[in-house]
Amino acid sequence: MKNIAVIGAGTMGNGIAHVFAQSGYKVNLIDISQESLDRGIATITKNLDRMLSKGKIEETDKAKTLTNINTFTELSKGIPNTDLVVEAATEKLEIKLSLFKEMDAISGPNTILATNTSSISITQIAAVTGKPDKVIGMHFMNPVPIMKLVEIIRGYNTSEDTTKAIMDLSLKLGKTPTEVNDYPGFVANRILMPMINEAIETLYHGVAGVEEIDTVMKLGMAHPMGPLQLADFIGLDVCLSILNVMYDGFKNPKYAPCPLLVNMVMANKLGVKSGEGFYDYTISKKAEKVSDQFK
Repeated sequence: MKNIAVIGAGTMGNGIAHVFAQSGYKVNLIDISQESLDRGIATITKNLDRMLSKGKIEETDKAKTLTNINTFTELSKGIPNTDLVVEAATEKLEIKLSLFKEMDAISGPNTILATNTSSISITQIAAVTGKPDKVIGMHFMNPVPIMKLVEIIRGYNTSEDTTKAIMDLSLKLGKTPTEVNDYPGFVANRILMPMINEAIETLYHGVAGVEEIDTVMKLGMAHPMGPLQLADFIGLDVCLSILNVMYDGFKNPKYAPCPLLVNMVMANKLGVKSGEGFYDYTISKKAEKVSDQFK
């Protein structure tokens, strides 16, 4: 594989594009908005500058990485002649199904179609394509340039060849691929999201305050970030979406999202990206500090 298309220039998409480009792959970064693409490239540049200041890369590495990325606002221009397409769009089933139908129609017969979904069924996504054997989950962790894990999720029809190709590719990116099967939430979020939801329930029932809950988990369980702060970093809307996928998939009440989480999302208190969640990011530089914990 030499040519990669990444769909979505948001937090995950620009991180995925960054990692591929830094590893020497030619990347077509695609988004419907040129403004989003510009923000994505600005984020990649900022992250490269941070790595440069810490002596992790040279100036030539930064230049080569940015040169390896081209931007497009149309799938029909960015996907043809690529070996792999990684979808990193909004975590909404209808959006992903629509994208995969289009991706399938304009990609080559041997192009692997991957999704960065953190919870949605790979089998269901693959079913709308004509090559379900070449559809796979490639779930990167945030922030992508730093975190080593990639969950590789096999759909019901994903072939052995496709799985091996993506496992090998992940290793070439300097990541640690871990193969899991296709069940709601996979492994990472099936374990993480109930913990975050329980932390929200603990707050909702008045057992302790936000900082107290996070302090217990950081100092008592050696977590680098408390669950409520982590939820802010992930995005409360994303947390709610994943919990709903698991609740719908398993029909088990333990995955039902806390009413406090539902209300906060309805009130647009989404965490770092909205400026307020369990913590207030509008008064201080807390959002930057949160991000810097991973860099």
